[in-house]
Amino acid sequence: MTADTLAGMAVNTSAEAPIPVGEVSRLIGGWIDRLGAVWVEGQITQLSRRPGAGVVFLTLRDPSYDISLTVTCFRAVFDKVADTVTEGARVVVHAKPEWYAPRGQLSLRAAEIRPVGIGELLARLELLKKSLAAEGLFAADRKKPLPFLPQLIGLVCGRASAAERDVLENARLRWPAVRFEVRNVAVQGVHAVPQVIEAVQELDAMPDVDVIIVARGGGSVEDLLPFSDEQLVRAVAACATPVVSAIGHEPDSPLLDLVADLRASTPTDAAKKIVPDVGEELVRIQHLSERALRSVHGLLDREERGLAAALARPCMRQPHRMVDERAEQVSGLLDRGRRCLGHLLDRADSELIHTHARVVALSPAATLRRGYAVLQHADGSVVRAAAEVSAEEELRARVAEGEFTVRAVAGPADVAGPAVGPAEVAGPSDVVSPSE
Repeated sequence: MTADTLAGMAVNTSAEAPIPVGEVSRLIGGWIDRLGAVWVEGQITQLSRRPGAGVVFLTLRDPSYDISLTVTCFRAVFDKVADTVTEGARVVVHAKPEWYAPRGQLSLRAAEIRPVGIGELLARLELLKKSLAAEGLFAADRKKPLPFLPQLIGLVCGRASAAERDVLENARLRWPAVRFEVRNVAVQGVHAVPQVIEAVQELDAMPDVDVIIVARGGGSVEDLLPFSDEQLVRAVAACATPVVSAIGHEPDSPLLDLVADLRASTPTDAAKKIVPDVGEELVRIQHLSERALRSVHGLLDREERGLAAALARPCMRQPHRMVDERAEQVSGLLDRGRRCLGHLLDRADSELIHTHARVVALSPAATLRRGYAVLQHADGSVVRAAAEVSAEEELRARVAEGEFTVRAVAGPADVAGPAVGPAEVAGPSDVVSPSE
């Protein structure tokens, strides 16, 4: 039957013209029969070997997902690996899908079963490790710092396990007030991966949880395989809360150690790295207090010595000395200024006297004191030539000690110049004092 046939049947069916259940099962079986054989890897969760039966029934489960398939094989096929294959073992099966129409059940008919050895598992883990490292999931810059004193710690571990006891007891011995949110899960087997992922995501979603610890005791390589599962590694890488990996012992190194924000060698070591020791912290506080006290005392002593040295300086012991020195300088400068000003005033006074003497010597008044007089017309103009005076003209004569009026008269004819004679002087009553 082809796809076109099935498509046509799907189109032709309706609520009024349905097809029977048996026909649907037959069609599905026809499609599955067309599939070829495939190689399938998984973990055996159930193994049924009924005595006298020629068929062995297995349940093959995906280690990372909650999915399983039924596998059947002939006893002769299983007897080849019966000594090495048990429940919990990982195998690779070469099988062909089969559809059991009466029950509508899908199963695999195995023609060959190969156990997965430790070497092959380690090789696959190494390839996965390189692939995840290339994506940057193990990079140091992705690591989140742990809180100094977490108030609530999420713990993912096995139920009533030694790892749970070690973490709780050691953490409370170091800091009695610490609180835990515990999630008990399967730490090995087919249910380990989905349960651990669910617990980690649940704790990461709680805002009060400060850090998450994934803890498990030691075990074989097969027992620790769930903690190298790709889905678990990616789930831890996506957490916003810091995650601490405490899986196995020191030599064990699952991939969870590489993606976690902190790797602890054992569950006990995880408790010591996450929770500070109250006794150690008290001792540290005491040491810091003593160190701070010494620092303060040292600072005070140093400042006291500096203050004493400053007070011992002459300027601090005799502060008025500087004022006295400056006062003497000010007094000297003041005397110097006064002397300079006195010299300038004396020089200016001498120059003024000399200038006054020159002015007096060159003044008309000095000339008048020597016996000269100044004749002025009635309009006040000075007589500079005899021709300027007419006969009988009254002139004003000014001498050093006053002035008086004179009248010009005609002189002899042979005298050169205008015919003006001697002046006729007015009486005493006509004399005018210089002040007038």
